[in-house]
Amino acid sequence: MLRLDHLLVGQVAPLGTTLSGIAKAPVAGPSRLTTTGFEGDAQADARVHGGPDKAVHHYPFDHYATWRAEVGERPALAAPGGFGENLSTRGLDERAVAIGDVFRLGSALIEVSQGRQPCWKLNLRLDIPDMAQRVQATGRTGWYYRVLEPGLVAPGDSFELQDRRSPDWTIHRLWRTLYIDTLNREELAAMAALDHLPEGWRKYARRRLETRRVEDWSARLGG
Repeated sequence: MLRLDHLLVGQVAPLGTTLSGIAKAPVAGPSRLTTTGFEGDAQADARVHGGPDKAVHHYPFDHYATWRAEVGERPALAAPGGFGENLSTRGLDERAVAIGDVFRLGSALIEVSQGRQPCWKLNLRLDIPDMAQRVQATGRTGWYYRVLEPGLVAPGDSFELQDRRSPDWTIHRLWRTLYIDTLNREELAAMAALDHLPEGWRKYARRRLETRRVEDWSARLGG
């Protein structure tokens, strides 16, 4: 059974010349999870971070060894929390998790809502100028949950799968549609019809179908 190895939260703090809530630290006991995230957790820019569809960020600790092999030892890769995640586990990744998967975690009920779109603050966090691009290119992005039922969550709680609303639409498939096979009209049409995917993501698909062009990612990835 999959268990929550680490629960992490963080406040807004300086990151280079900007502010960010990306630095997270583990908590030992139960934390209350609301529809906008864990108590004690914060984001610096509410326009692009947090909110109901990005209330909780999950990043597989399984990826850390691969990153260390690729980019070397980095302080942010020494322990969970390097990617700004709230939930850290082993044994679950983007190929296994699908949009609309519903889990009972502690007394809370959470639903996989979208993948992570890496931004330039990862470049500062890892001190690697193209880290956000690397995360996007590899598909090792992690994912977000919306909170269906608030509750208490603690390290060691089990993930109990309750429902799979679209098991074919894994985070990996969504990533491939967005960043690899970017103008596949069949995949884009299916993505646009995925009604439990956030509207902003469905708009990407509809816009590409209409314009036959892919949006510019440079500002998000490079700052």
